[in-house]
Amino acid sequence: MNKEEIVSKVKEAFVKVLEHDNFELKDETTANDVDGWESITHMMLITEVEKTFNIKFKLMDLMNMNNVGDLIKTIESEL
Repeated sequence: MNKEEIVSKVKEAFVKVLEHDNFELKDETTANDVDGWESITHMMLITEVEKTFNIKFKLMDLMNMNNVGDLIKTIESEL
């Protein structure tokens, strides 16, 4: 799976959890850039991404994620 396919699936997961698509996912995107991405929805997003890709993030991976780019890199390393 290439990066574009991963980003597309991540965006689908975000839309499902946040119930809107009024955002652009770039490597630099953080919770501050997306309406509705707060602490509780963050955990829902992580869970949805794990289900989408059939992976389980390690705690250290989660702690080291600072933006969408980090999320994408972590997904790539798990696939």
